[in-house]
Amino acid sequence: MKKIDSLINKIDWDKMNGIIPVVVQDTNGTVLTLGYVNKEALKMSLESGLMHYFSRSKERIRMKGEVSGNIQKIKNIKIDCDNDALLVTVEQKGAACHTGNYSCFYRELGEMDSSEHASIDYSLNILKELEHTVNSRKKLLPKNSYTSSLFKEGREKIYKKFGEEAIEVLVAETKERIIYETADMLYHLLVLLSYNEITLKEIMNELARRRK
Repeated sequence: MKKIDSLINKIDWDKMNGIIPVVVQDTNGTVLTLGYVNKEALKMSLESGLMHYFSRSKERIRMKGEVSGNIQKIKNIKIDCDNDALLVTVEQKGAACHTGNYSCFYRELGEMDSSEHASIDYSLNILKELEHTVNSRKKLLPKNSYTSSLFKEGREKIYKKFGEEAIEVLVAETKERIIYETADMLYHLLVLLSYNEITLKEIMNELARRRK
């Protein structure tokens, strides 16, 4: 523990208000991504041996692969000459990029995605992240959480809310309202599935089976 604290204290955390950039590459030298860590994220990375990042948009720490399973096992960490950036070599499992590409740097400058693949992957990742959040609320049951309250009240409440949201979609009269109500319905569907120990992957497998 003292060794980890000593390594963390070598970093100039003040320069970027408590966070520093991290360039991540695989064992062959391919650059995978650029992320950010704060002290806690770096400590969790060093203790677990798996990359954890600080999300500036969500203001929370996340382990790489906590939803997708595409974890990054740390092999080596180097610090730059100014003590304010890290170069991390990892053993990458699966794709490093949320689009499904192995590296986040898969396009030439000025090149745009010509297919819908990235958009589809992005949408699926949103659902996977929401599924992960719902499952976490089910397990931890934090206070002041609407999701927690649904699980605490049980099956009748969960099924009733899903039914109500489905009806709201059916009676919505505008495109904007349909979008809004469908989002509510999908959320409550994920709660219902989680209650029954059913995963999105199982649903997708069933859809794939029907496609054959």
